Amino acid sequence: MDDSMPAPRKRRHVFCWIFLAIQAMFVVLVITGIASASGQATESGRAGVSVDVLVIVFLWLAVTVVFGVTRLVLRATRRR
Repeated sequence: MDDSMPAPRKRRHVFCWIFLAIQAMFVVLVITGIASASGQATESGRAGVSVDVLVIVFLWLAVTVVFGVTRLVLRATRRR
């Protein structure tokens, strides 16, 4: 038996878990933002909540794109 080769290390998927945690955080933010609209009595209050939720969704999209590009760059550098 040849002991010169070390056993392959199990890959940690830290990036994936961080990504999923951030996605879960944004889901909670959107749900709480929508739920806060139920207490608004006026149309302007509900419109304000709609704008807030829209800002959260756009921020969610931007963070997801940044994470996706970062993952692509990291995978490309590991293959070299």
